[in-house]
Amino acid sequence: MKKINLIVCICILAIALNGCGLKDSLVEPVDPNDSTEVMFTVPSGASTTKIATLLKEENLIKSEQGFKFLSKDLGSDGKMQAGDYMISPSMGGQEIIEKLVAGDIYIETTTFTIPEGFEVRHIVDALEAEGLVDRDVFYLSLAEDTFTNDFLNDVERNYNLEGYLFPDTYEIEVGASEHEIIQLMLNRFDRFLTDDVQAILNEKGLSLNEFVTMASIVEREAQIEEERGKVASVFYNRIDRNMMFQSCATVQYVLGERKDVLSYDDIAIESPYNTYKYPGLTPSPIANPGEASLMATLHPDETEYLYFRRSVKDDGSQVFSRTLREHEAAKNK
Repeated sequence: MKKINLIVCICILAIALNGCGLKDSLVEPVDPNDSTEVMFTVPSGASTTKIATLLKEENLIKSEQGFKFLSKDLGSDGKMQAGDYMISPSMGGQEIIEKLVAGDIYIETTTFTIPEGFEVRHIVDALEAEGLVDRDVFYLSLAEDTFTNDFLNDVERNYNLEGYLFPDTYEIEVGASEHEIIQLMLNRFDRFLTDDVQAILNEKGLSLNEFVTMASIVEREAQIEEERGKVASVFYNRIDRNMMFQSCATVQYVLGERKDVLSYDDIAIESPYNTYKYPGLTPSPIANPGEASLMATLHPDETEYLYFRRSVKDDGSQVFSRTLREHEAAKNK
């Protein structure tokens, strides 16, 4: 009798173990080697049974019953959220359930890039060309919307936030509003404006507007990376000597055209942005400077240069001079 009972127990244990193995196999990935993601939609109000049926129809699970059993074991029955998800055959039942319970839905995104030195008008042109914004709504948002950044307390809003729309590559949700796009760019500037940066501005006695305006001029005047610090030093040196900035880039901003050579009529144009006629910095930034120009403005090279002009090498480099005589003699360098 004891021998029979032992055999029965062994058989029951074997069946139980086999059952567990079978159950586990039912929730294993359909194909561990196929990581191709497909869009799977959980309808609003769908039960676990309905979700299991839809997953099986898409060949994303091996067994509806196994999926339902696992859902109950995990305490996830009735907790899976509606929405669109990216699911692959390489995902096991538990991974799928956890994704659906977490509501890790698929959000369609797109990217756009704002190059260094773009003016707001260029940014609007680029975003409109990509179908991301309505021009009028974007400008209205720049002028009137409330944004979450504290640094804006020190920014004059009459200039369309010129200088503060940080050049970078951004990823946004398809259908993002003009307000959301602007907020994203302002947040990127905010990340640059650390306590350390603010401490340097305080040490230099520069307001935020003065700093960004100077950086925007450096951005527009410097053509190659390694010369940004030298260009910044020229303008700081001119400030120290009460000299006119005489920046062609500021006149180009007034003209709304980036001409290679300015005429005498151009530099005589009446505008507070014309640094050939008015001393000091322009009322606001003339472009949106990138991080390299911002850093060069924070940490300019130590030079005695007061002048620079485009080199005849036509490689974007400049010839820097300490005196007007040197500057004039550099015409052919």
